[in-house]
Amino acid sequence: MERRHLECFLAVASHGSFTSAAHSLRIAQPSLSHTIRTLERDIGAPVFRRLGRGVVLTPVGEALMEPARQVLHGFTKVHNAAEQVTGLASGRLEIVAVTTLAVDPLASFVGAFRSRFPGIEFNVVDPENAAAVVDLVRRGRCELGLTEQGVSTTGMRVIELPEQEVLAVLPPTAPRPASGALTVPELAALDLITTPKGTTTRIVLDDVLALAGAPPRIAVEITHRAAIVPLVLAGAGAALLPTGLASDAAALGAVVLRIDPPVARHGVLVRPPGRLSPAAEAFVDVVTHWPRDADTAHGTGGGTRP
Repeated sequence: MERRHLECFLAVASHGSFTSAAHSLRIAQPSLSHTIRTLERDIGAPVFRRLGRGVVLTPVGEALMEPARQVLHGFTKVHNAAEQVTGLASGRLEIVAVTTLAVDPLASFVGAFRSRFPGIEFNVVDPENAAAVVDLVRRGRCELGLTEQGVSTTGMRVIELPEQEVLAVLPPTAPRPASGALTVPELAALDLITTPKGTTTRIVLDDVLALAGAPPRIAVEITHRAAIVPLVLAGAGAALLPTGLASDAAALGAVVLRIDPPVARHGVLVRPPGRLSPAAEAFVDVVTHWPRDADTAHGTGGGTRP
């Protein structure tokens, strides 16, 4: 039984004749008669009794009326829901992102996207590590992912994200050098707060300090990235953070310094090679057309401006 069968049945029942129903449906009467015969064959009983030029419902036809209306109403709801999602009036987008990229630039991307499409909901997933981002996208758990450049993205399509400068974030009582910058050897001499080995934050720190040829002086190793800034503000040590997080720390009183030579981190958006949902396609468009210098717009509050 098809939707068209029920539409024809309700039209004949409403008009009381095949001629009028065929005219309203803009189909030939023989075609309408064939459709009703097919419906009756599927049901196993006649739904109309012919009376001269008109028809009346049989008991089976009367019993079919309300279910037929409900089914067609359900088809309409499904169609409307699909139109809403296609038109980005509603829907849900699953994105996985490493924490630092979730703060910046993902937060800005989502804000800009939702200002245009407020009906789209987001679920941002926290991965186990940078490599897990690609795995979650590959397995279809999330449509899009934000991870570090350098992670294996075999089979994925990749879009580079705006470059982020990495800054040194020191306690409020730390001295502010006249140059406004901290050399790598000076950074290596500090007590540092960072995440465990293998995490993106730690990889950046280890790469920077490798330039000084000295092992890092880890004062606090913590898995909770949200605790890094409070620990710095409490005087437990210094940290390396991307511009967005460093700006937030500066607003709370931390001393924020550029590193000499400058340090940058590079993130990428990964997506599967096939077709995306309309919401995901629109989000990729936002990222693709994002100003490449947008990441330099952050201030650094109470510290020395980088």
